[in-house]
Amino acid sequence: MPGRPAIWPEEKPPKGVESCMDCGLFEHGSRIIWGEGNPQAPIMVVLDNPGAREDQHGDPFVCGTRETLQKAALEAGLGERDVYVTYVLKRRPTRAYDKEGVREACMQHLLVQLQSKSPQLVFCLGNVATQVFFANREAEVKTLRQQWHFPREVKTAVSYHPLAVRRRPNLWMYFLEDWKFLVSSYRQS
Repeated sequence: MPGRPAIWPEEKPPKGVESCMDCGLFEHGSRIIWGEGNPQAPIMVVLDNPGAREDQHGDPFVCGTRETLQKAALEAGLGERDVYVTYVLKRRPTRAYDKEGVREACMQHLLVQLQSKSPQLVFCLGNVATQVFFANREAEVKTLRQQWHFPREVKTAVSYHPLAVRRRPNLWMYFLEDWKFLVSSYRQS
């Protein structure tokens, strides 16, 4: 990974999923983002939903979430080959939606990814991704970070959402600490 944010290659959704309408987010006009980075990476990062990917003119750019995520991964010693980023929701919501129903519908795709990719480690970023992945509405990053957990029978760590870190710079040291915690186990395996 270069020293500055980069547009990581996107993985196309599997055949039959590229036009999924199960969750209703297709009505928001956003496209499916299956994942980005290395699909065979040992570390799967799970976020709540994709952010903006293209500007008003349709030119790709690196949004703040991806920039903060990549900066922390690089500082912790990881590169694009080590990380695969995916989402609970596969489309970017652009207005209000039935959060519980949509998350439940979209979780089926994340479970398929988890099973087919079999990552060594999962890293949930943010309370929403953590709560959905852990199947626990009460789960909170601040009480679960810096520990290993085994939801979905996979070794999982958690940290703050990159946008929370951008909005509250005092979280950066904890965010980076959590990435280093993740890397220390990855390097030992």
